[in-house]
Amino acid sequence: MDKKFIAHDGQEFTIEWYFDDRGKSEALEYFKSLPPQNQKKLVHLFYLLGDSGKIHSKEQFRHEDDQIYAFKPTPHRFLCFFFRDAKVIVTNGFEKKTDKLPPR
Repeated sequence: MDKKFIAHDGQEFTIEWYFDDRGKSEALEYFKSLPPQNQKKLVHLFYLLGDSGKIHSKEQFRHEDDQIYAFKPTPHRFLCFFFRDAKVIVTNGFEKKTDKLPPR
């Protein structure tokens, strides 16, 4: 596994960035564009889920729909899904501007 894919390798889950066929990760690029204090909030959530296997606060991590979950370091959202071999794949990052998650 290429290290650039791994955001956190925890005891319960490995959190990975999704990369497309061209080696591009929109979620990682969005993360890198955030100020350091916002990056720290997300990294903290990665450590919580990766090391303990759970984030109890729905205000920080929530099941959105179908098999999509969201890390929620306010005001940002990072969408992800659980994958085989105890992996969580982070696919998208964006700033939340409305109360509802867009269906797209």
